[in-house]
Amino acid sequence: MTSKPELSISPAAVRMRRHRKRRRDGLRCLTVQLRESEIDMLVCRALLHPEMRNNEYAIINALHAHFDQTLNMK
Repeated sequence: MTSKPELSISPAAVRMRRHRKRRRDGLRCLTVQLRESEIDMLVCRALLHPEMRNNEYAIINALHAHFDQTLNMK
């Protein structure tokens, strides 16, 4: 039995696929700098647990929750 060789997908192709999927989903990927005081406010508003203040993904989720609340998206 002969098997087909697996095609290798370049990292650039993977990035482009993710970019196109985000665009189809109406999302944009941005880099945002936050002040410590802004992270403190996410904690004060109970959007971020204090022990997660250094966790990048927890901060992103807290920002999304803040946007949902303030922009009335949900």
